[in-house]
Amino acid sequence: MKRPPVILRLLAPIAVAGLAVVVLLVVASSLPDSDSDDKRRGGRGDQQSQQQAKSDEKFYTVEPGDTLTTISDKTGIAVDKLTELNPDLDPQALISGEQVQLRR
Repeated sequence: MKRPPVILRLLAPIAVAGLAVVVLLVVASSLPDSDSDDKRRGGRGDQQSQQQAKSDEKFYTVEPGDTLTTISDKTGIAVDKLTELNPDLDPQALISGEQVQLRR
């Protein structure tokens, strides 16, 4: 039986090590960031922009990818309050550019 060339015997462990690095990168990128945990807990994460977003505006313009939860996070107004102020709003079909009432 003929032995595989030396180059193939060297490439096999390198390929296994490369695969291990890729797996570690994928796992690490799927873990939550400490910054996002901070924001969810009401920590110090970017307080200035949060205060600016929670201004006295009466309407919010829906952006692509927005949900009622993200609008609530951006404006500081509870989802229940948003649905109360916008009874005709379909939370499953928000349209980019649509106006959501924030205050009466």
